[in-house]
Amino acid sequence: MRSAVAVFWATSIGISPASAHRLDEYLQATVIDPGRDHVMLRLRLTPGVDVADQVIARIDTNRDGMLSVGEKRAYALQIARDLSVSLNGTSVTLRPEGGVFPTIAAMKAGTGIIMLQFESKAFHTKADNRLIYANRATAPDVVYLVN
Repeated sequence: MRSAVAVFWATSIGISPASAHRLDEYLQATVIDPGRDHVMLRLRLTPGVDVADQVIARIDTNRDGMLSVGEKRAYALQIARDLSVSLNGTSVTLRPEGGVFPTIAAMKAGTGIIMLQFESKAFHTKADNRLIYANRATAPDVVYLVN
């Protein structure tokens, strides 16, 4: 009976689930996928509403309100320079392997997600392996999540 009362009370006062996306942060979520002969990084970059204009300015360098192929590629390379991966003490070079950019309007609304993929040749040993990943991004109010 107590749980039924709690559910009724919570729904009657209008409690709604909290938003998982913060408005004042630039979330950089990375998934690391080590393969037999490579390391793949998949990044989901989500600018919150309050920092979207700053992120857009870093991409739209000619300030024409459109994201050109060249600007998207340059931004992907800029993100790659902020990343560092080493396997067993050897630094690996990341290559952009693809990306999807939302519209500027979607980023300003806080719903636009930039998806980038990077890959590097890297060979594991039969013994224990040690992968070190670092993201040194200096974008406005960056927060990180790595899996």
